Amino acid sequence: MRTVYQEQTRTFHGVAIDAGSGLEATLRTARADKATSSDLAVFKRCVLEVLGAGASTALLDAQLGPDLLAYYPKTCAPMLAFEADVYHISDEDRITVLPEHLKTSDYAALGVQQLKFFIYYAPDDDPSLNARKQDLVADIGQQCKDLNLRYLMEPLVYHPTIESGTAAYARIKPELVKEATRLFAEPRFHADVLKVEVPVDLNYVEGFGEAIFSREQALDAFRDAAAPASAHELVYLSAGVPFDWFEASLQLASEAGVNFSGFMCGRALWSDAVEIFGNGGEDELRQWLGEVGIARLKRLIQALD
Repeated sequence: MRTVYQEQTRTFHGVAIDAGSGLEATLRTARADKATSSDLAVFKRCVLEVLGAGASTALLDAQLGPDLLAYYPKTCAPMLAFEADVYHISDEDRITVLPEHLKTSDYAALGVQQLKFFIYYAPDDDPSLNARKQDLVADIGQQCKDLNLRYLMEPLVYHPTIESGTAAYARIKPELVKEATRLFAEPRFHADVLKVEVPVDLNYVEGFGEAIFSREQALDAFRDAAAPASAHELVYLSAGVPFDWFEASLQLASEAGVNFSGFMCGRALWSDAVEIFGNGGEDELRQWLGEVGIARLKRLIQALD
């Protein structure tokens, strides 16, 4: 782990391909009568081989990931999610379900030195529920520390009563992200990298949508939300927003002078390729990834400057 206030170099260029059952269903619809049971694995392998060649790391899921490790480009560091199904939760408590067939102790034997784990977290939720979530995050962090695994921890914020995507939620989102970042930066969680949400919803930022926040207020939100992570590597996740908006978000973070390491981007990079794969199969998918996908990845890297 880097020292406090050490300047971060923005060399974390991550491609997320850990989507599970949701992506599988989308691919099945896109492929229609051409759908096969191997479509999800083929799609992930193509994204990994093509976009991974331009990335510093790529994230795969716990289900198919172990079988796809051989397809990592040499310059792309493997990372596996420690979840049964990305964003799959046990119940209304929103506690992440762990994989049944994969243990933290399996990572080294697979040649994987990075583990990612996410948790839905509402700072204003029931304290006893939040304590359970904190214990889970801390336990996985301790296992990673004991096994010398790099721990990428991803808190996804929500509010118990205010719906995300609304103007009301947009007003409180910067504080939610800041509080989750502050909490999981505590040493007891052993996080090496914090993968956090962009603290503003561009739908409500001046120049992008309804101007609840001025541009300067948005820049301040980036600074304030990132400040508690000064002792950690900080990377931004794309959260499924349109590509142009994630690129703009990284540019705002850079303009704000945030000390961050880079990004982990999934659907914003490759979601348009689902239809390409559905209509044209693997060959057209690879062509799209090699042209549009790689160009997008390069733009995100440029946005870090």
